Amino acid sequence: MISFEGLSKQYGTFEAVKPLTLQVGKGEVFGFLGPNGAGKTTTIRMLMGILVPSAGRVLVDGLDCHRDGAAVKRKVGYLPDNPVFYDYLRGREILQFVAEMHGFSRAEAAARAARLLTEFGLDEASEDFAVNYSLGMKKKLGLACALIHDPAVLILDEPINGLDPRASRDVQERLLRCAAAGATIFVSTHLLDMAQKLCSRVAIIHRGALVATGSLDEIRQQLSSDGSLEELFLQLTDETSPA
Repeated sequence: MISFEGLSKQYGTFEAVKPLTLQVGKGEVFGFLGPNGAGKTTTIRMLMGILVPSAGRVLVDGLDCHRDGAAVKRKVGYLPDNPVFYDYLRGREILQFVAEMHGFSRAEAAARAARLLTEFGLDEASEDFAVNYSLGMKKKLGLACALIHDPAVLILDEPINGLDPRASRDVQERLLRCAAAGATIFVSTHLLDMAQKLCSRVAIIHRGALVATGSLDEIRQQLSSDGSLEELFLQLTDETSPA
């Protein structure tokens, strides 16, 4: 469903993302892990068509994310790390607007917005302006926006950052239901416990380069270790190790 084919990004002589080749299957919850500055956000921005790759390409369902950007966006729901909304639109108005931008009628957009506001516990704040939403509320609203058109692929950057434990659990359960229904989920997170519970496979990048990919058991085998995902991650991204 998602295919990275030698994807890279360079700024002058600095390689933000070194050639990345990776496959993510349909219905898979795939974790994209790395320290701050490793290249995760740059990779996601190329995946979303926001940045132009220096070389290589990334495909979603066979569509090039750069050349076929509009078609890709119809298939994808995207949640950035820090969702930004028009401050003086109400939560309900934002969701309805996003639904209408995806081609739904006004009535269908309103129905979808109402359903997702209730599902994410935002119904009582639906008439509040976005400027008054907490980070956690903005995260939930952003995820609702990403889901409004029933996308085949979800691209999520730190989806539970800022959520309380109950909301975090609810979001993780929602993502698993999406995957069970056939959606492909590509999630960038620094919460390794969440990644270990939620993701069938992960990729770990460090200094712009892919250093490991596979299931937890596969990475354990690669490293001859029986450690947790956190322990394996720390071993692979140890700054005292040779580059």
